[in-house]
Amino acid sequence: MASAAEQMAANTSWSAFGQAKELRQRIFFTLGLLIVYRIGTYIPVPGIDADQLRAFMDDAAAGIGGILSMFTGGALSRMGIFALGIMPYISASIIVQLLGAMWEPLKNLKKEGEQGRKKLNQYTRYGTVVLATFQAFGMAKSLEAGGLVTDPGLYFQVACVITLVGGTMFLMWLGEQITARGIGNGISLIIFVGIIAEVPAALAGFLAQGQETNNWGLILGVFAMVIAILAFVVFMERSLRKIHIQYPRRQVGMKVFDGGSSHLPIKVNPAGVIPAIFASALLLLPTTLSTFSGGEASGPIMSTILAYFGPGQPLYFVFFTAMIVFFTFFYTREVAFKTDEVADNLKNQNGFVPGIRPGKRTQEYLDYVVTRILVLGSAYLALVCLLPEILRSQFSIPFYFGGTSVLIIVSVGMDTIQQIQSHLLAHQYEGLIEKSQLRGKRGGKKRSPQRK
Repeated sequence: MASAAEQMAANTSWSAFGQAKELRQRIFFTLGLLIVYRIGTYIPVPGIDADQLRAFMDDAAAGIGGILSMFTGGALSRMGIFALGIMPYISASIIVQLLGAMWEPLKNLKKEGEQGRKKLNQYTRYGTVVLATFQAFGMAKSLEAGGLVTDPGLYFQVACVITLVGGTMFLMWLGEQITARGIGNGISLIIFVGIIAEVPAALAGFLAQGQETNNWGLILGVFAMVIAILAFVVFMERSLRKIHIQYPRRQVGMKVFDGGSSHLPIKVNPAGVIPAIFASALLLLPTTLSTFSGGEASGPIMSTILAYFGPGQPLYFVFFTAMIVFFTFFYTREVAFKTDEVADNLKNQNGFVPGIRPGKRTQEYLDYVVTRILVLGSAYLALVCLLPEILRSQFSIPFYFGGTSVLIIVSVGMDTIQQIQSHLLAHQYEGLIEKSQLRGKRGGKKRSPQRK
């Protein structure tokens, strides 16, 4: 039986969307800021030799064309002012979340409510500045080592660091504005747009390659595979394990309230795309360092690492899978779904799992359920992330989307649709309330007694 909210969401139409003036303003505001972001990806960092950079990026696409280019929306390949993208902010926020789950002072901040959340956001911004500064300085030195700068020296290093750090902070501000005044999920939407913006160029290159080889069967097969993978990811991201929760009958004053029941939903993939981002970033780190250093860092140790752990190598796939599984379990238990806190909240609300005693027994039961779910969730993440890599390296099948980008596209797309539906629901509820108030006023006028 669908709830009233679900029935109303199913009845949303273009006419309801046309009447929601505030929602239209939010969408236009979001689109405007995303256009500003896309324009910024084409504004180059001062002092870059464009011709040398283009030739360098074409040769080094295998090393840096993965996680970095995906998060920058092509700004890295053009060395635009947003070349660092929003990745420093994401890294800082993940670090603060992990520290907040393990370090006692940050744990106490999380318990302070709104003030604690503001303090954690402030620490995240400071961490973003620090990480972006280190990354920008490393990128400036790497550009100089690769001979991609017209006038190397201290002036270029300072200008590059200021420009790239300023670009990252501006992107962080754009994301916060989209979250507050747009349709929400500002940081995720920036990453989403960066991935989608590169699809037309990749699609054109893919079709041109198919036209040259005249292998249209492979092209249709790749398109069918993309659709199948997207459908599979949507199905898995919407999959839930519902745990039945019972609430006892309670008495407040002279009134007795009957006990109710609800469900505790647990996603098959509670950690989201975080494990894939961590694993991809760690595995691409040696290749990226070797690429940007212009071969200076490629000593015997680095050469051995690249030979065995480079993209497409068997050990690359083994360690990629192992790190995805590890980060899925670690992030879920430490950040995304902490069973001890869930058990304590249920106990404080007088809720319990039928047949399970509240407290320690409930936590053990949740641990058992979450562990079984994460076995399936980590296997699903590893499959989605490894399949495009295997197709590209082992079978030479051109596949633009990486596993991480597929997960981001699906999750952000679903969250955005839910945000729009929630705004439409709020608009419809406001309309119903206004109509009921007007009817009440009219009815009140008709029923008002006349004074004699």
